[in-house]
Amino acid sequence: MIEREQWTIGTGAANADLSSDELRRIVEQAFESVRFGKRVLAIIPDATRDDATAILFPIAAEILGVKGVEKFDALVAQGTHAPMSAAEKTKKIGADENELPQIFGAVYDHEWNNPGELVNIGELSARQVGVLSDGLFTESVALTVNRRIASGEYDTILIFSSTVPHEVAGFSGGAKYFFPGVSGRELTDATHWLGALASIANVIGKIETPTRRLIEAAATFVKTPVVCLNSVVTRTEENRLRTYAFFVGDVKSSFRRAAEISRQVHVKTVEKPFRRVIAVLDEHYDELWTGGKASYKLGGIIAEGGELIIYAPHLLAVSATHGAMIEKFGYAPLDIVRDWVKYHLDLRNDLCVAAHLAHVSYAGRTDENDAITSRFAIKLASALSAETCQKLNLGFIDYRQINWKEFRDDPETLVVERAGRDLYVLP
Repeated sequence: MIEREQWTIGTGAANADLSSDELRRIVEQAFESVRFGKRVLAIIPDATRDDATAILFPIAAEILGVKGVEKFDALVAQGTHAPMSAAEKTKKIGADENELPQIFGAVYDHEWNNPGELVNIGELSARQVGVLSDGLFTESVALTVNRRIASGEYDTILIFSSTVPHEVAGFSGGAKYFFPGVSGRELTDATHWLGALASIANVIGKIETPTRRLIEAAATFVKTPVVCLNSVVTRTEENRLRTYAFFVGDVKSSFRRAAEISRQVHVKTVEKPFRRVIAVLDEHYDELWTGGKASYKLGGIIAEGGELIIYAPHLLAVSATHGAMIEKFGYAPLDIVRDWVKYHLDLRNDLCVAAHLAHVSYAGRTDENDAITSRFAIKLASALSAETCQKLNLGFIDYRQINWKEFRDDPETLVVERAGRDLYVLP
């Protein structure tokens, strides 16, 4: 286990709008003092993330070629998400609009469920996990990662990290691109369940969290030198990608610099809770596995007994990977899911799904019959059928029968477009 010197180069502010030239200058300055060796591996976000990789990857590839790097590959930090298509990969790294240098090789999928593609790099002991998690989780965790991370095939690892509020880690980015980005299921399960046990309200939008401590401790087992490129972006009303901040450096400090800006950009405060919130789901989320971010990011401003309507005609599936298990149990508050984990072996062996069930439900309350129920109702106006919604313990609305724009002037309703990106909070 090794610790590395902390260093960060870059700039950013809540009112900034960095140009491609400014991003290039930061990359050039940061790379001046880095000894890359001949073989470099980039870890990149997958298609469920909207980020600046398409701008930054060609810049990095060009500079690395000048510095004498002979091989530059990419590995998708897809966690347990479905693989991207070839066209999505080409677009993600900016190769659809830029000619990459000859050093560029391939974009690899992360096969999280293929033991032959994973290697063990160590273990966090039960005592370590207990201390890091504030006693919420007290089991040892084996650390398995994609074999390319630990094979010695690459001299340097670049992480193309996008930073936004996140339900499991507090903010996405940094070491999260290793765990669970390109890891095996052991730490994926542990981190997601830990995030649920800590409660989403206590985690999302917080920089220092038990989960962040756990994944950063795990990342110290990665022995290949790492350079992390952290961007903070959003979309303008004209759909232009705007970059507020860009910091390059070590995994810990550069992430925190970016998260401080993300907290100013991506966290919106509203003065009162709403009886109804209509989440017009961001187009990047076509499964409920990621579309659940509408609940994560908006649940804190919904009044008890209120409702969240997720408007998403493009949402086509529950989850290509985890759909059967999610439909078997359905969404429920943490207290109920915790009992399910206790009594159902299949769910106990899939804590990532268990956490998702509780996260989407967001929080619980006790009803007039002293039964635990969700704090607010969730209704889907999507491509999912009424039968599927019933299995999920969610309400169903025919999206063709609802015009969300008509609710904009209702004082009891908040309409949020591109929902799932920004976190909404009360004062």
